[in-house]
Amino acid sequence: MAALLSNCVRGCCRISRGRKPNLRRFSTTQHRLRDEDTPLSEPLPEFPQLKYATASPETYDTPVTTLENGLRVASQKVFGHFCTLGVLIDSGSRYEVAYPSGISHFIEKLGFCSTTKYRSNDEILQVLEQYGGVCDCQSSRDALIYAMSIETEGLEKGLDILSEVAMRPVITDEQIDYCKMAVAFDLENIESSPQPDVLMTELIHAAAYRDNTLGLPKICPKENIDKIDKETLYTFMNNFHDPSRMVLCGVGVEHDRLVELARELFVKKTPLWKEDPSLVDHSKSVDHSVAQYTGGKMLIDKDLSSVSKGPNPFPELAHLVLGLESCSHKDDDFIAFCVLNMMLGGGNAFSAGGPGKGMYTRLYTNVLNRHHWMFGCVAMNHVYDDSGVFCIMASSHPNQLDDLAIVVLSEFLRTPEEITKEELDRAKKQLQSLLMYNLESRPMMFEDVGRQVLSRGFRNPAQFYLEEIEKVTREDLQRVAKRMLRSKPAVAAYGTLDRLPPYERFQEILANGAIMKNKRRFASFFK
Repeated sequence: MAALLSNCVRGCCRISRGRKPNLRRFSTTQHRLRDEDTPLSEPLPEFPQLKYATASPETYDTPVTTLENGLRVASQKVFGHFCTLGVLIDSGSRYEVAYPSGISHFIEKLGFCSTTKYRSNDEILQVLEQYGGVCDCQSSRDALIYAMSIETEGLEKGLDILSEVAMRPVITDEQIDYCKMAVAFDLENIESSPQPDVLMTELIHAAAYRDNTLGLPKICPKENIDKIDKETLYTFMNNFHDPSRMVLCGVGVEHDRLVELARELFVKKTPLWKEDPSLVDHSKSVDHSVAQYTGGKMLIDKDLSSVSKGPNPFPELAHLVLGLESCSHKDDDFIAFCVLNMMLGGGNAFSAGGPGKGMYTRLYTNVLNRHHWMFGCVAMNHVYDDSGVFCIMASSHPNQLDDLAIVVLSEFLRTPEEITKEELDRAKKQLQSLLMYNLESRPMMFEDVGRQVLSRGFRNPAQFYLEEIEKVTREDLQRVAKRMLRSKPAVAAYGTLDRLPPYERFQEILANGAIMKNKRRFASFFK
Protein backbone atom coordinates (compact mmCIF):
# COMPACT_ATOMS: atom_id res chain seq x y z
CA MET A 1 0.00 0.00 0.00
CA ALA A 2 2.85 2.37 0.78
CA ALA A 3 4.44 1.76 -2.63
CA LEU A 4 1.14 2.41 -4.39
CA LEU A 5 0.59 5.67 -2.52
CA SER A 6 4.14 6.75 -3.28
CA ASN A 7 3.70 6.09 -7.01
CA CYS A 8 0.39 7.95 -7.03
CA VAL A 9 2.00 10.99 -5.47
CA ARG A 10 4.82 10.97 -8.00
CA GLY A 11 2.27 10.67 -10.84
CA CYS A 12 0.30 13.65 -9.56
CA CYS A 13 3.46 15.72 -9.43
CA ARG A 14 4.22 14.97 -13.07
CA ILE A 15 0.69 15.96 -14.08
CA SER A 16 1.02 19.24 -12.28
CA ARG A 17 4.08 20.04 -14.40
CA GLY A 18 2.19 19.43 -17.65
CA ARG A 19 3.51 15.91 -18.26
CA LYS A 20 1.47 12.78 -18.80
CA PRO A 21 1.90 9.96 -16.27
CA ASN A 22 3.70 6.84 -17.46
CA LEU A 23 0.74 4.49 -17.01
CA ARG A 24 2.52 1.64 -18.76
CA ARG A 25 5.41 1.83 -16.30
CA PHE A 26 2.97 2.04 -13.38
CA SER A 27 1.01 -1.05 -14.45
CA THR A 28 4.24 -3.00 -15.00
CA THR A 29 5.34 -2.28 -11.43
CA GLN A 30 2.01 -3.44 -10.07
CA HIS A 31 2.24 -6.61 -12.15
CA ARG A 32 5.73 -7.36 -10.87
CA LEU A 33 4.63 -6.86 -7.24
CA ARG A 34 1.68 -9.21 -7.73
CA ASP A 35 3.73 -11.90 -9.44
CA GLU A 36 6.51 -11.93 -6.87
CA ASP A 37 5.79 -14.66 -4.35
CA THR A 38 8.03 -14.37 -1.27
CA PRO A 39 7.30 -16.65 1.72
CA LEU A 40 6.57 -14.84 4.96
CA SER A 41 9.20 -16.94 6.66
CA GLU A 42 11.96 -15.27 4.61
CA PRO A 43 13.14 -11.63 4.62
CA LEU A 44 11.70 -9.48 1.85
CA PRO A 45 14.20 -8.75 -0.94
CA GLU A 46 15.97 -5.36 -0.94
CA PHE A 47 14.84 -4.65 2.63
CA PRO A 48 17.46 -3.76 5.33
CA GLN A 49 18.21 -6.46 7.84
CA LEU A 50 16.02 -6.19 10.91
CA LYS A 51 17.54 -5.60 14.34
CA TYR A 52 15.76 -6.82 17.44
CA ALA A 53 16.11 -5.56 20.99
CA THR A 54 17.74 -8.07 23.31
CA ALA A 55 17.92 -8.25 27.09
CA SER A 56 21.24 -6.95 28.36
CA PRO A 57 23.11 -8.98 30.99
CA GLU A 58 24.41 -5.71 32.45
CA THR A 59 23.19 -4.98 36.00
CA TYR A 60 22.44 -1.46 37.17
CA ASP A 61 24.02 -1.67 40.60
CA THR A 62 25.28 1.33 42.54
CA PRO A 63 29.09 1.13 42.76
CA VAL A 64 30.72 2.98 45.67
CA THR A 65 34.42 3.90 45.82
CA THR A 66 36.14 5.39 48.88
CA LEU A 67 39.03 7.72 48.02
CA GLU A 68 42.22 8.39 49.97
CA ASN A 69 40.77 11.32 51.95
CA GLY A 70 37.64 9.38 52.97
CA LEU A 71 35.33 10.80 50.30
CA ARG A 72 32.81 8.22 49.07
CA VAL A 73 31.92 8.33 45.37
CA ALA A 74 28.66 6.69 44.26
CA SER A 75 27.05 6.56 40.84
CA GLN A 76 23.92 5.22 39.18
CA LYS A 77 23.56 4.53 35.46
CA VAL A 78 20.57 6.21 33.82
CA PHE A 79 19.84 6.64 30.12
CA GLY A 80 19.96 10.20 28.76
CA HIS A 81 22.28 13.10 28.02
CA PHE A 82 21.59 14.92 31.31
CA CYS A 83 22.96 13.97 34.71
CA THR A 84 22.38 15.00 38.32
CA LEU A 85 25.45 15.59 40.47
CA GLY A 86 25.86 16.59 44.05
CA VAL A 87 27.67 16.47 47.36
CA LEU A 88 25.85 15.25 50.45
CA ILE A 89 27.44 16.15 53.79
CA ASP A 90 26.81 14.58 57.20
CA SER A 91 25.96 17.97 58.63
CA GLY A 92 22.80 19.89 59.54
CA SER A 93 21.06 21.52 62.46
CA ARG A 94 21.26 18.44 64.72
CA TYR A 95 25.00 19.13 65.16
CA GLU A 96 24.63 22.77 66.25
CA VAL A 97 24.49 22.14 70.00
CA ALA A 98 27.81 23.96 70.57
CA TYR A 99 26.94 26.76 68.13
CA PRO A 100 24.20 29.37 67.84
CA SER A 101 21.28 27.62 66.12
CA GLY A 102 20.73 28.67 62.52
CA ILE A 103 24.18 28.00 61.01
CA SER A 104 22.82 25.42 58.55
CA HIS A 105 20.13 27.90 57.52
CA PHE A 106 22.87 30.45 56.75
CA ILE A 107 25.01 27.93 54.85
CA GLU A 108 21.99 27.03 52.72
CA LYS A 109 21.62 30.70 51.75
CA LEU A 110 25.35 30.93 51.01
CA GLY A 111 25.30 27.91 48.70
CA PHE A 112 26.82 28.49 45.23
CA CYS A 113 28.10 31.97 46.08
CA SER A 114 31.70 33.15 45.71
CA THR A 115 34.63 30.71 45.99
CA THR A 116 38.38 30.92 45.54
CA LYS A 117 37.90 30.24 41.80
CA TYR A 118 34.49 31.78 41.06
CA ARG A 119 34.03 35.38 42.14
CA SER A 120 30.24 35.38 42.43
CA ASN A 121 27.04 33.42 42.07
CA ASP A 122 26.54 35.05 38.64
CA GLU A 123 29.84 33.62 37.40
CA ILE A 124 28.82 30.12 38.52
CA LEU A 125 25.44 30.43 36.83
CA GLN A 126 27.07 31.60 33.58
CA VAL A 127 29.22 28.47 33.51
CA LEU A 128 26.22 26.23 34.20
CA GLU A 129 24.18 28.02 31.56
CA GLN A 130 26.58 26.86 28.85
CA TYR A 131 25.50 23.28 29.59
CA GLY A 132 21.84 23.91 30.45
CA GLY A 133 22.60 23.42 34.15
CA VAL A 134 20.72 24.44 37.29
CA CYS A 135 21.89 24.25 40.91
CA ASP A 136 20.50 24.30 44.43
CA CYS A 137 21.59 23.99 48.05
CA GLN A 138 19.34 22.53 50.75
CA SER A 139 19.88 21.87 54.43
CA SER A 140 17.96 19.54 56.72
CA ARG A 141 18.33 18.29 60.25
CA ASP A 142 20.80 15.57 59.29
CA ALA A 143 22.33 16.53 55.93
CA LEU A 144 23.45 19.40 53.72
CA ILE A 145 23.14 18.92 49.95
CA TYR A 146 24.81 20.81 47.10
CA ALA A 147 23.27 19.55 43.86
CA MET A 148 22.97 20.37 40.16
CA SER A 149 21.51 18.97 36.95
CA ILE A 150 23.66 19.48 33.87
CA GLU A 151 24.41 18.01 30.44
CA THR A 152 26.88 15.15 30.62
CA GLU A 153 29.29 17.18 28.45
CA GLY A 154 29.62 19.61 31.36
CA LEU A 155 30.47 16.91 33.91
CA GLU A 156 33.97 18.20 34.63
CA LYS A 157 32.83 21.83 34.96
CA GLY A 158 29.99 20.80 37.24
CA LEU A 159 32.26 18.79 39.54
CA ASP A 160 34.73 21.66 39.66
CA ILE A 161 31.96 23.98 40.87
CA LEU A 162 30.78 21.43 43.46
CA SER A 163 34.30 21.01 44.87
CA GLU A 164 34.66 24.79 45.15
CA VAL A 165 31.35 25.52 46.87
CA ALA A 166 31.68 22.56 49.26
CA MET A 167 35.32 23.02 50.31
CA ARG A 168 36.50 26.48 49.24
CA PRO A 169 33.69 29.04 49.71
CA VAL A 170 34.74 32.67 50.22
CA ILE A 171 32.38 34.28 52.71
CA THR A 172 32.32 38.07 52.61
CA ASP A 173 30.67 40.64 54.89
CA GLU A 174 28.31 41.56 52.06
CA GLN A 175 27.16 37.95 51.77
CA ILE A 176 26.60 37.74 55.53
CA ASP A 177 24.39 40.84 55.33
CA TYR A 178 22.46 39.28 52.44
CA CYS A 179 21.98 36.07 54.42
CA LYS A 180 20.63 37.98 57.40
CA MET A 181 18.01 39.65 55.20
CA ALA A 182 17.12 36.34 53.50
CA VAL A 183 16.76 34.52 56.83
CA ALA A 184 14.64 37.35 58.27
CA PHE A 185 12.40 37.13 55.20
CA ASP A 186 12.01 33.37 55.69
CA LEU A 187 10.98 33.88 59.31
CA GLU A 188 8.43 36.53 58.34
CA ASN A 189 7.05 34.29 55.61
CA ILE A 190 6.69 31.34 58.02
CA GLU A 191 4.92 33.44 60.64
CA SER A 192 2.49 34.94 58.13
CA SER A 193 1.63 31.71 56.33
CA PRO A 194 -2.00 30.59 56.84
CA GLN A 195 -0.83 26.94 56.68
CA PRO A 196 2.19 26.81 59.00
CA ASP A 197 3.42 23.30 58.14
CA VAL A 198 7.08 24.33 58.45
CA LEU A 199 6.51 25.88 61.86
CA MET A 200 4.55 22.86 63.12
CA THR A 201 7.34 20.54 61.98
CA GLU A 202 9.80 22.65 63.95
CA LEU A 203 7.61 22.59 67.04
CA ILE A 204 6.98 18.82 67.06
CA HIS A 205 10.72 18.10 66.76
CA ALA A 206 11.45 20.53 69.59
CA ALA A 207 8.82 18.78 71.73
CA ALA A 208 9.94 15.23 70.85
CA TYR A 209 13.70 15.84 71.30
CA ARG A 210 13.87 18.43 74.01
CA ASP A 211 17.07 20.52 73.68
CA ASN A 212 19.08 17.82 71.90
CA THR A 213 20.11 16.86 68.36
CA LEU A 214 16.94 16.55 66.24
CA GLY A 215 15.11 18.97 68.54
CA LEU A 216 17.47 21.84 67.74
CA PRO A 217 15.86 24.39 65.39
CA LYS A 218 16.44 23.98 61.67
CA ILE A 219 15.18 27.52 61.00
CA CYS A 220 17.41 30.22 62.46
CA PRO A 221 15.76 31.82 65.52
CA LYS A 222 15.24 35.56 65.22
CA GLU A 223 17.52 36.28 68.19
CA ASN A 224 20.43 34.41 66.53
CA ILE A 225 20.47 36.29 63.23
CA ASP A 226 23.04 38.82 64.44
CA LYS A 227 25.11 36.22 66.34
CA ILE A 228 26.34 34.33 63.28
CA ASP A 229 29.51 35.63 61.61
CA LYS A 230 32.24 34.37 59.28
CA GLU A 231 34.31 32.74 62.02
CA THR A 232 31.28 30.79 63.29
CA LEU A 233 30.47 29.54 59.79
CA TYR A 234 34.04 28.56 58.94
CA THR A 235 34.45 26.81 62.31
CA PHE A 236 31.34 24.73 61.67
CA MET A 237 32.54 23.88 58.15
CA ASN A 238 35.97 22.95 59.46
CA ASN A 239 34.41 20.31 61.71
CA PHE A 240 31.63 18.98 59.49
CA HIS A 241 32.58 19.73 55.85
CA ASP A 242 35.36 17.19 55.89
CA PRO A 243 35.67 14.81 52.88
CA SER A 244 35.29 11.83 55.25
CA ARG A 245 31.76 13.07 56.02
CA MET A 246 30.88 13.62 52.33
CA VAL A 247 29.38 11.56 49.54
CA LEU A 248 29.85 12.61 45.91
CA CYS A 249 26.95 11.20 43.96
CA GLY A 250 26.24 11.15 40.23
CA VAL A 251 23.16 9.85 38.43
CA GLY A 252 23.57 9.32 34.69
CA VAL A 253 27.39 9.26 34.67
CA GLU A 254 30.11 6.61 34.21
CA HIS A 255 31.51 5.57 37.57
CA ASP A 256 35.16 5.34 36.53
CA ARG A 257 35.06 8.80 35.02
CA LEU A 258 33.40 10.19 38.15
CA VAL A 259 36.06 8.65 40.39
CA GLU A 260 38.87 9.98 38.18
CA LEU A 261 37.53 13.54 38.32
CA ALA A 262 36.81 13.27 42.05
CA ARG A 263 40.48 12.46 42.74
CA GLU A 264 41.51 15.50 40.73
CA LEU A 265 39.00 17.94 42.22
CA PHE A 266 38.24 16.69 45.73
CA VAL A 267 41.48 14.99 46.83
CA LYS A 268 44.18 17.24 45.39
CA LYS A 269 42.30 20.38 46.43
CA THR A 270 42.63 21.37 50.09
CA PRO A 271 39.67 22.86 51.98
CA LEU A 272 40.05 26.60 52.47
CA TRP A 273 39.95 26.39 56.29
CA LYS A 274 42.83 23.90 56.23
CA GLU A 275 44.97 26.29 54.18
CA ASP A 276 44.21 29.19 56.52
CA PRO A 277 43.73 27.93 60.11
CA SER A 278 43.18 31.50 61.35
CA LEU A 279 39.65 31.39 59.89
CA VAL A 280 38.37 28.94 62.52
CA ASP A 281 37.97 28.56 66.26
CA HIS A 282 39.84 25.36 67.10
CA SER A 283 38.20 24.96 70.50
CA LYS A 284 35.08 23.50 68.82
CA SER A 285 34.88 19.80 67.98
CA VAL A 286 32.54 17.36 66.22
CA ASP A 287 29.38 16.44 68.11
CA HIS A 288 28.69 12.69 68.22
CA SER A 289 25.52 12.82 70.32
CA VAL A 290 22.79 10.26 69.69
CA ALA A 291 19.21 11.52 69.45
CA GLN A 292 17.29 11.14 72.71
CA TYR A 293 13.51 11.03 72.39
CA THR A 294 12.04 12.83 75.41
CA GLY A 295 8.46 13.74 74.56
CA GLY A 296 6.97 16.94 75.90
CA LYS A 297 5.08 19.97 74.64
CA MET A 298 5.77 23.10 72.60
CA LEU A 299 2.92 25.61 72.53
CA ILE A 300 2.64 29.01 70.84
CA ASP A 301 -0.51 30.86 71.83
CA LYS A 302 -1.23 33.41 69.10
CA ASP A 303 -4.30 35.08 67.65
CA LEU A 304 -4.54 33.90 64.02
CA SER A 305 -7.91 35.50 63.24
CA SER A 306 -6.28 38.08 60.95
CA VAL A 307 -3.63 35.88 59.34
CA SER A 308 -5.25 36.18 55.91
CA LYS A 309 -7.48 39.13 55.05
CA GLY A 310 -9.08 40.02 51.73
CA PRO A 311 -12.22 39.19 49.76
CA ASN A 312 -11.73 35.45 50.46
CA PRO A 313 -10.12 35.34 53.90
CA PHE A 314 -8.51 32.17 55.19
CA PRO A 315 -10.47 30.67 58.08
CA GLU A 316 -9.14 31.13 61.60
CA LEU A 317 -7.53 27.88 62.67
CA ALA A 318 -5.76 26.27 65.58
CA HIS A 319 -3.12 23.69 64.70
CA LEU A 320 -2.26 20.57 66.69
CA VAL A 321 0.41 17.90 66.16
CA LEU A 322 0.54 14.80 68.33
CA GLY A 323 3.68 12.69 67.99
CA LEU A 324 5.00 9.39 69.32
CA GLU A 325 8.40 7.74 68.96
CA SER A 326 8.74 5.48 65.91
CA CYS A 327 12.17 4.20 64.77
CA SER A 328 15.24 4.99 62.70
CA HIS A 329 15.53 3.99 59.04
CA LYS A 330 18.02 1.30 60.08
CA ASP A 331 15.47 -0.39 62.34
CA ASP A 332 13.84 -3.67 61.31
CA ASP A 333 10.41 -2.05 61.78
CA PHE A 334 11.13 0.86 59.44
CA ILE A 335 9.19 -0.58 56.48
CA ALA A 336 6.22 -1.50 58.70
CA PHE A 337 6.05 2.08 60.02
CA CYS A 338 6.07 3.38 56.42
CA VAL A 339 3.15 1.11 55.52
CA LEU A 340 1.31 2.24 58.66
CA ASN A 341 1.86 5.86 57.61
CA MET A 342 0.32 5.13 54.18
CA MET A 343 -2.62 3.32 55.78
CA LEU A 344 -3.44 6.33 57.97
CA GLY A 345 -2.78 8.80 55.13
CA GLY A 346 -4.98 11.87 55.33
CA GLY A 347 -4.96 15.33 53.81
CA ASN A 348 -6.64 18.73 54.17
CA ALA A 349 -9.53 20.71 52.77
CA PHE A 350 -7.67 21.33 49.51
CA SER A 351 -6.86 17.66 48.84
CA ALA A 352 -8.59 16.16 45.82
CA GLY A 353 -8.46 13.10 43.63
CA GLY A 354 -9.11 9.39 43.89
CA PRO A 355 -7.45 6.55 45.78
CA GLY A 356 -4.02 7.67 44.66
CA LYS A 357 -4.43 10.87 46.71
CA GLY A 358 -5.42 9.02 49.86
CA MET A 359 -9.21 9.33 49.76
CA TYR A 360 -9.58 5.78 51.10
CA THR A 361 -7.08 6.09 53.94
CA ARG A 362 -8.15 5.91 57.56
CA LEU A 363 -7.79 9.61 58.30
CA TYR A 364 -10.11 10.35 55.38
CA THR A 365 -12.75 7.71 56.03
CA ASN A 366 -12.72 7.96 59.85
CA VAL A 367 -11.95 11.65 60.31
CA LEU A 368 -12.34 14.07 57.41
CA ASN A 369 -15.46 12.39 56.01
CA ARG A 370 -17.17 12.40 59.42
CA HIS A 371 -16.09 15.69 60.98
CA HIS A 372 -16.85 18.56 58.63
CA TRP A 373 -15.41 21.10 61.07
CA MET A 374 -11.87 19.71 60.67
CA PHE A 375 -9.76 21.57 58.14
CA GLY A 376 -7.10 18.89 57.79
CA CYS A 377 -5.72 15.72 59.31
CA VAL A 378 -2.62 13.97 57.96
CA ALA A 379 -0.12 11.39 59.24
CA MET A 380 3.64 11.91 58.91
CA ASN A 381 6.65 9.81 59.82
CA HIS A 382 9.90 11.77 60.30
CA VAL A 383 12.74 9.23 60.19
CA TYR A 384 16.45 9.74 60.86
CA ASP A 385 19.63 7.75 61.31
CA ASP A 386 19.09 7.02 64.99
CA SER A 387 15.47 7.85 65.81
CA GLY A 388 12.10 8.89 64.41
CA VAL A 389 8.81 10.50 65.36
CA PHE A 390 5.42 9.43 64.00
CA CYS A 391 2.79 12.16 64.20
CA ILE A 392 -0.66 13.28 63.15
CA MET A 393 -1.14 16.95 62.24
CA ALA A 394 -4.67 18.38 62.36
CA SER A 395 -6.38 21.78 62.23
CA SER A 396 -9.78 23.18 63.20
CA HIS A 397 -11.39 26.33 64.55
CA PRO A 398 -10.00 27.18 68.03
CA ASN A 399 -13.43 26.63 69.60
CA GLN A 400 -13.24 22.92 68.71
CA LEU A 401 -9.65 22.28 69.69
CA ASP A 402 -10.66 19.91 72.51
CA ASP A 403 -12.79 17.84 70.09
CA LEU A 404 -9.86 17.85 67.66
CA ALA A 405 -7.61 16.37 70.34
CA ILE A 406 -10.18 13.63 71.03
CA VAL A 407 -10.36 12.66 67.36
CA VAL A 408 -6.56 12.54 66.92
CA LEU A 409 -6.09 10.47 70.07
CA SER A 410 -8.85 8.12 68.95
CA GLU A 411 -7.07 7.41 65.68
CA PHE A 412 -3.78 6.75 67.42
CA LEU A 413 -5.42 4.34 69.85
CA ARG A 414 -7.35 2.64 67.06
CA THR A 415 -4.24 1.73 65.03
CA PRO A 416 -3.60 -1.65 66.74
CA GLU A 417 -7.20 -2.73 66.22
CA GLU A 418 -8.38 -5.03 63.47
CA ILE A 419 -6.75 -4.14 60.15
CA THR A 420 -8.59 -5.38 57.08
CA LYS A 421 -6.79 -7.15 54.27
CA GLU A 422 -8.18 -4.60 51.81
CA GLU A 423 -6.70 -1.55 53.55
CA LEU A 424 -3.39 -3.34 54.17
CA ASP A 425 -3.05 -4.33 50.49
CA ARG A 426 -4.03 -0.84 49.37
CA ALA A 427 -1.46 0.79 51.66
CA LYS A 428 1.30 -1.51 50.42
CA LYS A 429 0.47 -0.92 46.75
CA GLN A 430 0.31 2.83 47.30
CA LEU A 431 3.71 2.81 49.00
CA GLN A 432 5.24 0.68 46.24
CA SER A 433 3.82 2.85 43.47
CA LEU A 434 4.93 6.04 45.25
CA LEU A 435 8.44 4.64 45.57
CA MET A 436 8.68 3.75 41.89
CA TYR A 437 7.10 7.01 40.79
CA ASN A 438 9.62 9.08 42.74
CA LEU A 439 12.57 7.10 41.37
CA GLU A 440 11.61 8.10 37.82
CA SER A 441 13.04 11.53 38.63
CA ARG A 442 16.83 11.97 38.49
CA PRO A 443 16.96 14.41 41.44
CA MET A 444 14.95 12.01 43.61
CA MET A 445 17.14 9.09 42.59
CA PHE A 446 20.21 11.20 43.33
CA GLU A 447 19.00 11.95 46.86
CA ASP A 448 18.04 8.33 47.45
CA VAL A 449 21.47 7.08 46.38
CA GLY A 450 23.33 9.80 48.27
CA ARG A 451 21.44 9.45 51.54
CA GLN A 452 21.70 5.67 51.61
CA VAL A 453 25.44 5.74 50.94
CA LEU A 454 25.93 8.55 53.48
CA SER A 455 24.15 6.51 56.14
CA ARG A 456 24.97 2.88 55.29
CA GLY A 457 27.89 3.01 52.90
CA PHE A 458 25.88 1.24 50.17
CA ARG A 459 22.52 1.46 48.42
CA ASN A 460 19.71 -1.06 48.51
CA PRO A 461 17.96 -1.13 45.09
CA ALA A 462 14.26 -0.38 44.67
CA GLN A 463 13.50 -4.08 44.21
CA PHE A 464 14.72 -4.74 47.74
CA TYR A 465 12.20 -2.30 49.20
CA LEU A 466 9.39 -3.55 46.97
CA GLU A 467 9.93 -7.05 48.33
CA GLU A 468 10.21 -5.83 51.94
CA ILE A 469 6.96 -3.87 51.60
CA GLU A 470 5.22 -6.95 50.25
CA LYS A 471 6.35 -8.96 53.31
CA VAL A 472 4.61 -6.64 55.80
CA THR A 473 1.71 -8.35 57.53
CA ARG A 474 -1.26 -7.26 59.60
CA GLU A 475 0.53 -8.48 62.73
CA ASP A 476 3.57 -6.31 61.88
CA LEU A 477 1.43 -3.17 61.78
CA GLN A 478 -0.29 -4.05 65.04
CA ARG A 479 3.07 -4.70 66.69
CA VAL A 480 4.65 -1.39 65.63
CA ALA A 481 1.48 0.51 66.58
CA LYS A 482 1.62 -0.93 70.10
CA ARG A 483 5.34 -0.16 70.26
CA MET A 484 4.61 3.44 69.31
CA LEU A 485 1.81 3.82 71.87
CA ARG A 486 4.17 2.86 74.70
CA SER A 487 6.22 6.04 74.21
CA LYS A 488 5.69 9.40 75.84
CA PRO A 489 3.61 11.80 73.70
CA ALA A 490 5.01 14.91 72.06
CA VAL A 491 2.46 17.72 71.64
CA ALA A 492 2.84 20.87 69.53
CA ALA A 493 0.10 23.48 69.15
CA TYR A 494 -0.18 26.89 67.49
CA GLY A 495 -3.02 29.42 67.54
CA THR A 496 -5.62 30.33 70.13
CA LEU A 497 -5.16 27.51 72.63
CA ASP A 498 -7.82 28.22 75.28
CA ARG A 499 -9.54 24.89 74.52
CA LEU A 500 -6.38 22.79 74.34
CA PRO A 501 -6.43 19.99 76.95
CA PRO A 502 -3.52 19.85 79.43
CA TYR A 503 -0.51 17.77 78.43
CA GLU A 504 -1.10 15.44 81.36
CA ARG A 505 -4.47 14.44 79.87
CA PHE A 506 -2.77 13.30 76.66
CA GLN A 507 -0.43 11.14 78.75
CA GLU A 508 -3.29 9.73 80.79
CA ILE A 509 -5.40 8.70 77.80
CA LEU A 510 -2.48 7.10 75.95
CA ALA A 511 -1.41 5.28 79.10
CA ASN A 512 -4.96 3.96 79.51
CA GLY A 513 -4.52 2.31 76.11
CA ALA A 514 -8.19 1.68 75.28
CA ILE A 515 -10.66 3.30 72.92
CA MET A 516 -13.63 4.85 74.66
CA LYS A 517 -16.65 3.80 72.63
CA ASN A 518 -18.79 6.44 74.29
CA LYS A 519 -17.65 9.84 73.14
CA ARG A 520 -18.93 11.58 76.28
CA ARG A 521 -16.98 9.19 78.46
CA PHE A 522 -13.89 9.71 76.31
CA ALA A 523 -14.30 13.49 76.50
CA SER A 524 -14.57 13.29 80.29
CA PHE A 525 -10.85 12.53 80.42
CA PHE A 526 -10.22 16.14 79.48
CA LYS A 527 -12.23 17.58 82.37
